Amino acid sequence: MTSALILLLVVLLVVLAFEYINGFHDTANAIATVVSTKVLTPRQALLLAASANLLGALWGDAVAKTIGSGLVDTHFVTTMTILCAMLGGIIWNLLTWYFGLPSSSSHALIGGLCGASLASADGNWNVLIWSKEKVNPETGAVTFDGIWHKVVIPMITSPILGFVIGFIVMGFLFWLIRNWRPHTINTVFGKLQIVSAAYMGFGHGFADAQKTMGIIALTLFTATKAGTLEDAPAFLSFLNTPEFEVATWIKVVCAVVMAAGTWAGGWRIIKTLGHKMVKMKPVHGFAAEMTGATILAVTGSIGMPVSTTHTITTSIMGVGAAKRWNSIRWSLVERIVWAWVLTIPITALLSYAIFKVLG
Repeated sequence: MTSALILLLVVLLVVLAFEYINGFHDTANAIATVVSTKVLTPRQALLLAASANLLGALWGDAVAKTIGSGLVDTHFVTTMTILCAMLGGIIWNLLTWYFGLPSSSSHALIGGLCGASLASADGNWNVLIWSKEKVNPETGAVTFDGIWHKVVIPMITSPILGFVIGFIVMGFLFWLIRNWRPHTINTVFGKLQIVSAAYMGFGHGFADAQKTMGIIALTLFTATKAGTLEDAPAFLSFLNTPEFEVATWIKVVCAVVMAAGTWAGGWRIIKTLGHKMVKMKPVHGFAAEMTGATILAVTGSIGMPVSTTHTITTSIMGVGAAKRWNSIRWSLVERIVWAWVLTIPITALLSYAIFKVLG
């Protein structure tokens, strides 16, 4: 094997390592509420989330295409670019996991990709696609790709939507159950929360696994263009990707790896989301999960790489605020928001620096 081919295989393993870490780093998104309300035991919740993750990851590829071809100019992307992008994202994910902060793996990946691509283009900012118009040849419909439309706008709007919709949904549920007995409320919503937790697990897989699928497809596409796979052994022929596409085997591998990471669990972040930020009962968990999962399902279907972490965290905040404004630990929320704000610039800088050292 050539050194370029060995590097390609190493990069694919690193990308899958990022997917695995994404699984346990973001496990809390799917199961924090159902564990904190004691509807399911941690292991039962993990099994449910891993299964739902697997199904969600296989459901579509709109987000994968955005990540792979809609954010940076692929002419400047090399195998080394992808390696440095993933290393920057992994370092930040592990750091925030250690401190129990629910930062966004999605934004860590996006920041890493932008920073490494900028480094590989020798600081040419034109490598970043800020806005790109796309016209559907069949319908004539106009849509937009690019960092502004697919990252910045969703990064601002999805947390706002999570908070507002979570607040409204919880308010409606309070009105609906105003005359119910506490035991009836806990019994009914304890069962319903199993459904909402599965829905949230599906949304997590649907939103987050696709991002790594897009990175793998981009890696293989650039490697094929560079001729890295020309002399590869026959058993590696399935890696050949002359046109950018998300092959079925990529979907399956990413889905399985994320599900495995989810099964491993991320207890530090689960504790932050499920216990420290606001105390919840099954009805609150149901409201937060249904809100977060629905936002992920809608944005994922139109190719927006929305942060699962931001969405469910702000949904929990909205539900908590509807319960009682001071029921939320706002000092903890401030720490979380700072982690969100810093994720893209820090991972971009990390990946840029790593490329300058290794490239």
